[in-house]
Amino acid sequence: MSIQVTVVFLLTFLIHLMSMLSYSIRIAGVRTGRIAVSLALFNILLLVSRTSNTFQAPLLAKHVEQEILHSKFGGIESDFRWLLLAAALASVAGLILIPTFQRVFGRAIESLAHHRSMPRLLLRTFSFSALRYLNSSLRVPAKENVTGIDWHQVPWRMLCFNALASCMLTVGVFASLYAGYLRPELRVTANNLSPVVNAFSTILLIMFIDPYISLLTDDVEAGRTTEPQFRSSMVMLGMSRLVGTMLAQIVLTPAAQLIATIADHI
Repeated sequence: MSIQVTVVFLLTFLIHLMSMLSYSIRIAGVRTGRIAVSLALFNILLLVSRTSNTFQAPLLAKHVEQEILHSKFGGIESDFRWLLLAAALASVAGLILIPTFQRVFGRAIESLAHHRSMPRLLLRTFSFSALRYLNSSLRVPAKENVTGIDWHQVPWRMLCFNALASCMLTVGVFASLYAGYLRPELRVTANNLSPVVNAFSTILLIMFIDPYISLLTDDVEAGRTTEPQFRSSMVMLGMSRLVGTMLAQIVLTPAAQLIATIADHI
């Protein structure tokens, strides 16, 4: 694995870890009763994820270009497989860390509400007391929180939509770059088709997943559902996201071939 691919591997891991930990922020927001403040903290995770994504795509594109220029055909698929594995590993790590970070983010939300300064909160994040609190907050998922999940609590269509959206978001950039590798003469066109793939996943998230989570949050505030039920719902959505990142391994090659065909006939 080259240095470029190693860096992209780490960035991919960070992107998907931040996405999974966003469920912890939603749980912490409900637990503290500060939904609006939790959204401000959610935007920080989004900023970290998008900044990582900004560096991820150019680094990987350069690696693909170098492989094409040096006529190294046949080995790059394994690089993409490793990167998809990073996404799945990050999702697993994020699921395991949900109990820990719901406590950490709960403390951060209360601190932000008290000090009313995001820069001050970020500075306190790197303090010794923050690291000590992180160590004291370490938890593993309780067995009863996993075995006691009611799989009828979240509609199956929502879990399927979330898995599909996660799969498309995971594979979108990789599939377009792989398509450009398969059809070097059309690689610019293929690379520009990745937003089309991501657009479908964004539609699923905006039209179905995000409204469902928002309504579920309001139900907790209104007393129509309980906090443990909300937490279980977030864990189920996290699991469906993990399934989506794993499905990306299957979808990679067909998606790349489809993008190459579209680029050829566009």
